[in-house]
Parts: sequence; structure tokens; C-alpha cells
Amino acid sequence: MTKAPQPRNTAARRLVDTLVMNGIDTVFCVPGESYLAVLDALADVEDRIRVITCRHEAGAANMAEAYGKLTGKPGVCMVTRGPGATHASIGVHTAHQDSTPMILFVGQIALTDRGRGAFQEVDYRQVFGGLAKWATEIESPARTVEIVERAFATALQGRMGPVVIALPEDILHEDGGPAPIRPVTPARSALPPAFVEGLRDRLAKAERPLLVLGGSGWTDAAAGAIGDWAERLGLPVSLSFRRKDILSNDRANYAGDLGLGCNPKLMARAREADLLIAIGARLGENPTQGYTLFDRAKTAETLVHIHPGPEELDRVWPTLMSAAADVSLAAEAIAGIDPGRTWADLGKQARADYEAFSAEVEVTGAVNMSRCMAHLAEALPHDAILTNGAGNFAAWLHRFYRHRSCRTQLAPTSGAMGYGYPAALAAKAVHPDREAICVAGDGDYLMTGQELATAVQHGLGCVVIVVDNGTYGTIRMHQEGHYPGRVIATDLKNPDFVAYARAFGAFGVRCETTEAFPDALDQARAAARAGQPALLHLITSAEDIAPNRTISGLRNG
Repeated sequence: MTKAPQPRNTAARRLVDTLVMNGIDTVFCVPGESYLAVLDALADVEDRIRVITCRHEAGAANMAEAYGKLTGKPGVCMVTRGPGATHASIGVHTAHQDSTPMILFVGQIALTDRGRGAFQEVDYRQVFGGLAKWATEIESPARTVEIVERAFATALQGRMGPVVIALPEDILHEDGGPAPIRPVTPARSALPPAFVEGLRDRLAKAERPLLVLGGSGWTDAAAGAIGDWAERLGLPVSLSFRRKDILSNDRANYAGDLGLGCNPKLMARAREADLLIAIGARLGENPTQGYTLFDRAKTAETLVHIHPGPEELDRVWPTLMSAAADVSLAAEAIAGIDPGRTWADLGKQARADYEAFSAEVEVTGAVNMSRCMAHLAEALPHDAILTNGAGNFAAWLHRFYRHRSCRTQLAPTSGAMGYGYPAALAAKAVHPDREAICVAGDGDYLMTGQELATAVQHGLGCVVIVVDNGTYGTIRMHQEGHYPGRVIATDLKNPDFVAYARAFGAFGVRCETTEAFPDALDQARAAARAGQPALLHLITSAEDIAPNRTISGLRNG
């Protein structure tokens, strides 16, 4: 017997009404009995909100985080209480580190049982207090819309980030109070005119300037405007760690990215800059090479730092000038500056250094990842979305793949393993007309590889390239560096990934040489274009542990 739908004004329905009002068209979830009332409310808006059922809460949360990166809207994830929430915490941590708007809704025990140590009881304010921008619980059903709207505003304003809302199951059936009236419009801060004028004066005197772009909140128009401006002036521009898609890597003044495995010549350029303009980039551990790239006394005389979160300014590096402003508004204002000079030779040299660093390198094994990643960049359309998790395999992708359009890179600055494949599924859900390619290590992929079932179930035709060297590569590299030849806990026994893919109903192809890679990629892409998820199993040698590094070289010092 079919149960009648809930009344229209329950807290569960007001929550869903608020999602619809704010343009949320996709929800990623693992269902749970603790928030069945919300799922039931979603059943009435299936024409407006697509619900993607995942196989693990970490996968669902990573998909929501990727959705936030791609759309600029908060990615919405729903999980059940206790284990469901803690499994999803990795996605919240990534959203926090990556400044990504996200809202995690967590089913919760009944308010009447709170404090009893009830089944799967967790204090979410305490658990997520340090991971999220705001962690709360709806305790008054009549305030449901107020709380959810505040979540949207909090996720989107200032430095973007995640919000966690616990949903006590007993209040979801009660009167939810007033309906939402209009979408949340996040506040944006612009640069003061005096700041822009002061920056113009500093630029006019600079001999060795460097522009560094990073963070979230970039619009295509703003990225294009500041990219055109910097290229016209010959001003060298670098992109922060895993933000390589803010500007086309083909621009004549592009100097490379500040991240792991950074070009030594780019690091020297950053150190020697007499004016360092950072917009959106936090200048955290990875872009600053473990906080060693800059000298605090020098940044006080050379650093111009613009960031939407005022708490990030002067957090580590003293500044010459700083401003709390929206990155896109700031970029558009700066793109109007005429410093009265150009740096053509400086830009050309920065580009030449990048070209040399991204050229093919030699390897010992049958698969040369530098050539494979370069081929990937040549073969794919400019709007293809590339995703990855964490591991040494990503060093090849970041160094040798060139991004040419905005929002074509989904990669965790948090260094989260298992991120790439769920992110690719989210990319395909958001942009079904674009190609989504995940490059994953063998250890990285199997942390969320079960989401292949999600891809098949929801018809998300993306490609995953599993780079299999039979080891946790990053840890092995450090292990060999610190304890040469004493290998423990880093070797992996992997499945037949082609058989694994076929067991799910996906396409699988194996590749063992550089020469075979283009054909294997063509086969995988063809399957994905036909709507069948695809896996390319790429066998590589652990000896080639990273670009220009080998296990033997590490052991021999």
C-alpha cells in the first residue's frame, strides 16, 4: 500500500524547498533511515533535483566537493548519522582546505534521545567544528529555512568552504515554518580605489614582478581579463598548487605552477621577485615549498596579497599591501591598471623556463608517463575535465598536461587519496556533454573504486586511467630516501583492473607500453562517449618513481 505524501510544510520539505530555491540540481547521497523524510521530499522534486546514490559516503562527499568547484554553488551531500558522517568527513576536510562551497546534511538521532549515548549518536558541532566553516544542528523545525539559508551564505561568502547541518529525525516531520522567499545572494567585497592606485604605483617601479593566481571563486570573465592584461604586459604569471586551470597554460607569459615538484627556475623567480602579487592563493605549505620559499622580512617589502578571507592575510607572511576582496572583482579591477611599462623579456624567459621544464623526460620502463600525459593534452578537447586524487602519479599529470580552459582541473589541495574518481563522476553529472578523465594511482583508485558501480547505475560515461606501479608511490619515494632498501608496508597486490571494470559492466583495456597508449585511450574514450564508463589499466614501473627520480637513484643517494 502506497503511503500518502507528507504535508507540504514539514521541516524536511522546507529543507528541500530551500535547495530548489537556491538552484541546487544534484544531490549526492548514501541513504539512511535517519533522514528518510528528506529523501521522501526529494521524491517530489525529481524533475528539478537529481539524486545520485553512491556506494560510500567518502565518494558522495568528494562528488559534492567537485560539484562545488565546477558550479560555484554549494555541493550538497546527504549521509546518515555516526559512521555515515565520519566516512564523509574526508570530503568536508577537502572542501575546507580547497575553499570549496559545500553543505553536508547528516541524519541525527531524535532530539529526545540526545545525551543518552543513543545508537550512532555523535555531537556534530564538536566533531566538525574544526573541519567546517560552520557546524550546527536544526533544533527548532520552524527555523529550518533560516538555518539552510545561512548555510548557503556561510559556504559562499568570504573564503568559501563547507557547512555541516545535523538533522534530528524527529523534527523532520514537524511544522517547518515559513517557506523560502528568494535565493541567497552572497556578499562580495571589491578592492578600494586607493588600493588599486597604490598597486599601479608599485607596478610602475617593479623590475621583477610575478603574479600568482589561486583559490576559488573565479569567473571565466575575470580569469580572462587578468590573463589578457598580464599577457599584454609580459608580466610572468604562475598558478598556485592544483589551480592550473585558472588560465590557459598556453599563454605566452605562463611560468608554471607553484606546487609539489615545482620547477626550480620558477622557485628562484618567486624568491627574487621585487613585487609578488598573489590573488586568491593562500600561500600555504605546498605553494611555498614547506614555508621555505619566501623570507618574512622580504615579503613585508614585496608581497601584495588579495584574498576573500581576511583571516588569511598576514597569517604567515607579512605584506606590503593586503586587501580582503572577492578574487574576480579584484582581478577585473587590476586588469584596468596601466603601469606605464611592460616586461616582455621577463615574460618570454618565464615561458621558456616553463617549456623546458614541461618537455619530455627519459624513463627506465616501457611506459613513459611524460609522453602519455603530453599525448592526453593533445588528444583531448580543451574543455575536457581532468581529475586526480593524491600520489606520485599526479606529478606526471601536473607537470606534463596543459590545461587550456577554466574549470578543467579537479584536484584536492588537501592531498586526499581517492578523490579523483568520484570527482570525475560529478564532472560528468554536471557536464554530460564534456569528457571527464580521471588519472588515478593504483592505491589511490581503490580507495573509492567501488563508485564504478555508481557510474554504471547512473550512466556516467567517464574514463579512469589507473596508473599501476604496484606501490604506494609517494610513501615509497620518501621511504627510499630516508631508509634506502628497507621496504615495508608500501608494496601492493593489485587485482586485474580490466576484469574488475568488466565485472561492473564497464569497459576495460590494458596498456603496457607508451606506444600502445594512444590506441588504448581512443578505445576508452569511445566507450565513454557511448555512455559506458571505461577503465584504462596502465602498467608502469615503480623504478620510475617520479619525474627525473628513480628508486635506484634514491637508494644510491
